[in-house]
Amino acid sequence: MATMKLGSKAEAFYLEGQTWKCVTELVSDVVVEVGEMSFHLHKFPLLNKSGLLQKMISEFHSGEEKSCILQLHEVPGGAKSFELVTKFCYDVKIELNALNVVCLRCAAEYLRMTEDYAEGNLIAQTENFLNEVFGNWKDSIKALETCEDVLPYAEELHIISRCINSLASKACADPGLFGWPVGGKSTSVLWNGIGNNSGDGHKSAGGVDWWYEDISFLSLPLFKRLIQAMEAKAMKPENIAGALMFYARRFLPGLTRNSSFRDGTTARINPTTPVSAPSESDQRVFLEEIVGLLPAKKGVASTKFLLGMLRTAMILHANPLCRENLEKRIGAQLDDASLEDLLIPNLGYSVETLYDIDCMQRIVDHFMMGEQLQTAGGVASPGIVEEEGGPLPLMDPTPSLTPMTMVAKLMDGYLAEVAPDVNLKLPKFQSLAAVIPDYARPLDDGIYRAIDIYLKSHPWLTESEREQLCRLMNCQKLSLEACTHAAQNERLPLRVVVQVLFFEQLRLRTSIASWFFVSDSMDNSHGPHTNLMLHKNNVDGAIQAEITHEQQHKDDSCPPVGVEDMRLRVSELEKECSSMKQEINKLGKTKSSWNIFTRKCGFGVKAQDTVSGK
Repeated sequence: MATMKLGSKAEAFYLEGQTWKCVTELVSDVVVEVGEMSFHLHKFPLLNKSGLLQKMISEFHSGEEKSCILQLHEVPGGAKSFELVTKFCYDVKIELNALNVVCLRCAAEYLRMTEDYAEGNLIAQTENFLNEVFGNWKDSIKALETCEDVLPYAEELHIISRCINSLASKACADPGLFGWPVGGKSTSVLWNGIGNNSGDGHKSAGGVDWWYEDISFLSLPLFKRLIQAMEAKAMKPENIAGALMFYARRFLPGLTRNSSFRDGTTARINPTTPVSAPSESDQRVFLEEIVGLLPAKKGVASTKFLLGMLRTAMILHANPLCRENLEKRIGAQLDDASLEDLLIPNLGYSVETLYDIDCMQRIVDHFMMGEQLQTAGGVASPGIVEEEGGPLPLMDPTPSLTPMTMVAKLMDGYLAEVAPDVNLKLPKFQSLAAVIPDYARPLDDGIYRAIDIYLKSHPWLTESEREQLCRLMNCQKLSLEACTHAAQNERLPLRVVVQVLFFEQLRLRTSIASWFFVSDSMDNSHGPHTNLMLHKNNVDGAIQAEITHEQQHKDDSCPPVGVEDMRLRVSELEKECSSMKQEINKLGKTKSSWNIFTRKCGFGVKAQDTVSGK
């Protein structure tokens, strides 16, 4: 910390209770009262330094009183500052530092200690030292903190603005250019490249967050002005958001604990010791201000932090505009969220469901709105591509994880988590599930699982409601494991089970036909292949006949198919596969080729036994 020494004489005062007295033999002729303290002084040193004291002494009418009594209860900094002023007037040694220079500068201005009364007076001395303080990051932070005690005077003398501009310039500059650890935390690099912090785990001075903790001790008004000054100096939005997140976690206790129903433990978010919790109304104002300061750029604030802020805003009953702002921000980057953070407890006045489904609905709507705007701007949606001449979609086994796909997977998990809530009404469940378009799900196993959990937790649903709920999934996009489970799921409507079996049989036949086509192409140059082509044509004809037959069963006018009939159809399918195997062996195919074929179609002994109910 920078210091500056003034005065040359030894200590000339001593304290008796609430009274400061001079050790000289001269009887004091003026008493200055500052708060509860009394200073027994002499007129001459004061008259030579302070214009205000000179005026007050000259205007004082003692009457019968021997000494002059003055009251300076409004002097900036109170008795502590006036003590330093008194020592300066008596030329007693004092030391200026970043913790007392602001109050002393304001007190000197209040007492009018200008160059008109003495050369090198207190105003000039403190101004010179302030310029030195503004050149150092740590000293500037300490000086800005002390401005809280003399806020109106510091504002009038532009000390706050000068201090903030100095800090903003340093934070926006490259810390490596200074050649000193501005963050106060040095880091030594070991032989294996791992950093060893000499402090308490914070990053080195060269990191972008070296100033986060220092400014987190400022009051909200000063912190806000500093952030705005940094934005004016083109500070990166990521750094601004990082400072805001650090600051919020320090002053909002709700952000440092996990509010999920799964884990009631408290999670320590940052290494610093949080300040004492302010009142609920102060926290609400604080949260609303922080949300208003967040940069508009997408992704600068983590989705986890935004969801924590939203949860806290609901607890504190923040204004609707603040909550809407947070929901829009979360919706814009929903693909970066985690399922656990999305499980926001329902904190409304009329609690119906365990989790806040309406809030989740609004967030997903904001996400979809953003996706639609991107699509309107020329980015096409990855819709389902259909095979030529066939109704089945071509599914990429390794689809790219687009934001829409990631959100679809996230929502399937969310629906599975909220499905056991018996108070969750069917329309709300359907509305939330239907927001995600069908093309966003490469597989529908996730939504099938959520539907199955909901059906299990709501056994009172009618057959019509069950069928309506099952329309949320596409039976063509279920995996073999999901189809096997669905074929034996007694909670599903019979019509849905028939569709699952139909599409699985159709998929098998299409795979067989494709395998014949590939095998024929590979053996084209090795000999006659008339028999293979004949078999392929027969299979294609069988597929078309089967499609016509199964579509007749889907007609509403047809009577419902029993479970035994479905099992019989599966048994017939297995027999056809066995017959095809024998014919392929007759054509000279090796046993290894058949093993590849069976694995390709997904049929093993275990799968057959499961589907057939053995």
